[in-house]
Amino acid sequence: MTHLQSQPSQQPDLSGLLTAKQQHTQPVEEQVWIDVIQQMDSIYTELVQNQQELEAKNTALEDAQLYIQSVISSMSDILIVCDNHNTISQVNSALESITGINAESLIGQALVNLFTPEQENLIQDFPAQLRSGALIDIEVNLRHKTQDITPMAINCSPLHDHKNRLAGYVITGRPLGELRKAYSELHQAHEQLKSTQQRLIQSEKMASLGRLVAGVAHELNNPISFLYANMHALQNYEKRLQTYLTAIHSTPRVAGCQQLRTELNIDKILNDLQPLITGSLEGAERVSEIVRNLRQFATPQTQQKSYFDIVVLIQRACAWVLNAAELKPDIKTDYPKQLTLFNNKGYIHQILINLIQNAVDSIAELSPHTPQLYISIQTTKSKINIRIHDNGHGIKQQDIIRIFDPFFTTKPAGYGTGLGLYISYGLAVEQCHGDLTAANRPQGGAVFTLSLPNEAPHD
Repeated sequence: MTHLQSQPSQQPDLSGLLTAKQQHTQPVEEQVWIDVIQQMDSIYTELVQNQQELEAKNTALEDAQLYIQSVISSMSDILIVCDNHNTISQVNSALESITGINAESLIGQALVNLFTPEQENLIQDFPAQLRSGALIDIEVNLRHKTQDITPMAINCSPLHDHKNRLAGYVITGRPLGELRKAYSELHQAHEQLKSTQQRLIQSEKMASLGRLVAGVAHELNNPISFLYANMHALQNYEKRLQTYLTAIHSTPRVAGCQQLRTELNIDKILNDLQPLITGSLEGAERVSEIVRNLRQFATPQTQQKSYFDIVVLIQRACAWVLNAAELKPDIKTDYPKQLTLFNNKGYIHQILINLIQNAVDSIAELSPHTPQLYISIQTTKSKINIRIHDNGHGIKQQDIIRIFDPFFTTKPAGYGTGLGLYISYGLAVEQCHGDLTAANRPQGGAVFTLSLPNEAPHD
């Protein structure tokens, strides 16, 4: 017992442990608070950034709204936005001007109130019709607050929400009076264009006639020379016949008349009368035909289709052009002796003259050593292709696409109007229902192909 009592107390000293724990706990709590503060700073910074972005987007949205409103306000066409129940949700100033009602009073009204009663069913049916597509050019009558009527042409387009569901529709339109005025102005401009084109055609014909005067004069000189020679011979024969007939009636002696008949060569005269008359008639017919063809070429008129020999027409066009040309190219042909065509003879004659003249001018400008002109005809079941080409340098590649443009020419000033090929193309396509193309041949030179329908007359 004594031993046990003499032992000192064994209770541990906890003061040092508590102090260490307090020292260890204090930094942990400070770190937690630091983390919380830093997190709050980060969130606050993010909130500030979001606020700035939101303000910027609100500003952009306001600018976009102002821009859209200014565009809508500046529209001359009316604009009406409606929901699926035909209730007006937005309008522009053009509608306010036509109806005489301000936008505040129009918004929320039924759309049918803007139109005449007889169109109520049409307006009420807009949402159902829009499910199959937009409505275009609908004529309606828009009412003014004074009950005046304004005819309108409107278009109606569907308006969809973010889920692509029909949320309403948008109506745009303008008064029919403006459309009719615009159509009238367009029609007037079209008529003026047609008149100008007709004058250009006539001007080009006159220019072509100027180049053909020498050739036509040569053609006319031949038959006129026949007529003059025959008339002089007939005049001389008339004097002899008059002397002979006077002698017959003045003397009864048959022997004297026979001698006078021999001296005056009456028998020869009688034999020559028929050829002289026949030649004179042929010459007169040739003059008449040349004048008729010239008149048909020079006078603009609506021509009827008829049968004619295209080979004869090509030969005649060649004669007209080459008789007036200083340079006489060697012409090579590849076509039958006769080929009947049913089309507008006068127009085709003009086209051929322009094409041949163009080829001759091309050769004359380039002065090749052996100027040649090739004319051929290829026929198919549905077409007749007339090809005219020369052995010149051809057409520049950049000029091929413009060769049939009005006033386009590669000739020097004063030597061409730039209308010949343009008019020829128009006549070939519009009047003769064919085609006219231009290209370069691999062997050299330009080739123009006039394609005409190989058709029979319609009953």
